[in-house]
Amino acid sequence: MHAVWNRLTPQRLLAASVTVALATIALKTLAWWLTDSVGLLSDALESVVNLASALFGLWMVTLAARPADDNHPYGHHKAEYFSSGFEGILIIIAALGIVWAAAGRLWAPQPLQRLDWGLALSVLSSVLNGGLAWVMLRASRVHRSLALEADARHLLTDVWTSAGVVVGLALAWVSGWLWLDAAIAIGVALNIGREGAHLLWQSSQGLMDEAVEPEVRAAIDAVLAGFSYQRNGADIVRFDHVYTRKAGQRRYVDLHMHMPAAWTLGRAAALRASVEQALMSAVPGLRASIQLLPSDVEAHFDDLCDLK
Repeated sequence: MHAVWNRLTPQRLLAASVTVALATIALKTLAWWLTDSVGLLSDALESVVNLASALFGLWMVTLAARPADDNHPYGHHKAEYFSSGFEGILIIIAALGIVWAAAGRLWAPQPLQRLDWGLALSVLSSVLNGGLAWVMLRASRVHRSLALEADARHLLTDVWTSAGVVVGLALAWVSGWLWLDAAIAIGVALNIGREGAHLLWQSSQGLMDEAVEPEVRAAIDAVLAGFSYQRNGADIVRFDHVYTRKAGQRRYVDLHMHMPAAWTLGRAAALRASVEQALMSAVPGLRASIQLLPSDVEAHFDDLCDLK
C-alpha cells in the first residue's frame, strides 16, 4: 500500500487536480447559467481559482524536485512555499470578487430558475473535488509536500462551500426567500477568505525557516538521547545547540556533539557518522550538520538566543 502512495507523486496528483478543476468549472458554470444564481456563480469562481492554483502548484513542485546546483547549493525545496502563498492570494482575491458580485443581489434579489439541475451539477462537482482532496491529503503526508496539502485543503474548502450553497439554495427554493442566494455567496466568500489567510500565514512561516514539526523534533531528541551517556556523573558524550528547520519536503538539524578531548579524530568521526545515520533513519529526508567539540569547550555566538 505504501508503494501505491509513493507512485502518487505530487506532480501526478496536481496534474489530476488541473483536470478535475477543468471539469468542475464546466459543471458549475453550467449550473450558474441554468439557474442565474449568484451563489452558484461564487462556487464557479472558486473552481477557477482551483485551476490557477493547481497549475502554479504543479510548476512549483516540479521546480522543487530539481537537484541542487551552483546557484542553489541547498536545493529548490522552498519553491513549494511560493505555491501555498500564491494560492492564498488567489483565494482572497476570489473572495473579494464574490462579495462584490453578491452585494447588489442582496438588496435586489433575482428569481432563480431550474434549481433542480443546478443543484445536481453542483453536487456532482463536489463529489469529484472531495474524492481527489482525500487522496491528495493522504499523499501530502507521505511526501511531506506543502503544495499538495495546500491544494487538497483548498479542494476540501470548495467541497464545504458547495455543500453550503446547495443547502442554502434548497432553502431559498422551498421558502421563496431569494435574498438567501446572495447571503450564501457572501458566506462562501468569508469562508474561503479565511482559508486563504491561513495559507498565506503557513507559507510565510516556511520561508522564515520555521522549526520542524513537534513529532519530528521528538524523534531527533530520542536519537540523541540514545547516544548520550555519562561516567561517574560526568558527561562523556552530550549534545547541545540543537536547531531545526524545514524547507518544503526537506528537514534540517544543526547541533554540537561534545566528547572527550583525548579521543582520536577517527573515533570521533565514526561516532558522528553513526549519529547521522541514526537521525536519517529516524526521520527520512533529514539532513544533519554535526560540529565536533571537546567536552570542556563551549561554542559562543552573537545571537542572543544562543547565549541563553
